[in-house]
Amino acid sequence: MWPDKRLATPAADVGALTDDIRATWDDMIETMEAMPGVGLAAPQIGVMLRLAVVDASEERGRAIRMANPEVITASEAMNDHEEASPNLPGVWARVTRPATVSVAFTDHHGIRVRQDFTGLWATSVQHQIDHLAGRMYFDRLSKMKRDMLLKRARKGAR
Repeated sequence: MWPDKRLATPAADVGALTDDIRATWDDMIETMEAMPGVGLAAPQIGVMLRLAVVDASEERGRAIRMANPEVITASEAMNDHEEASPNLPGVWARVTRPATVSVAFTDHHGIRVRQDFTGLWATSVQHQIDHLAGRMYFDRLSKMKRDMLLKRARKGAR
C-alpha cells in the first residue's frame, strides 16, 4: 500500500525469462483479474522487476505479458482517462496521456517485440510503465490536485 517506498523506487531490468518470471506473470494476471483491473506492474505486489501485465479487452482473457517495456513513440493526440491504483484504494483522478503509444518489450516467449496500443490499452500500458519507473498516476497531476487526492486517500483510510 502507498506510501510503501517500493512504489517510488524504479524496478530492476529482467534478464532471462525463467520459470519464476513466468509464475510471477501468472500471479499478476490472477491478481489483476481479482481486483478487477486492466493492468498490474510487479512493484505493486512487491516484486521489484520490470514486469507488467495488461488486459483492457472487453471479453478478458487476452492479457499481454511484458518484461522491460519502454515507450518508443507516442502520439501528439492525447486522451483523458480516470486512473486509480489498488495500492491507494478509494481515490482516482483524470490523467491525460498520449492516445497511442508504440511500446517495445520482451514477450512471454522471450522475444523482443514492438506493439502499438490505443485507447484504454495505451493508458494502461503507460500507467504500468510509470509504476516500473517508481511513479504513481497521481505524480502526473498538478501539485494542488495531487495534494487534494492524497488528502482524500488519507481521510478514507482512517
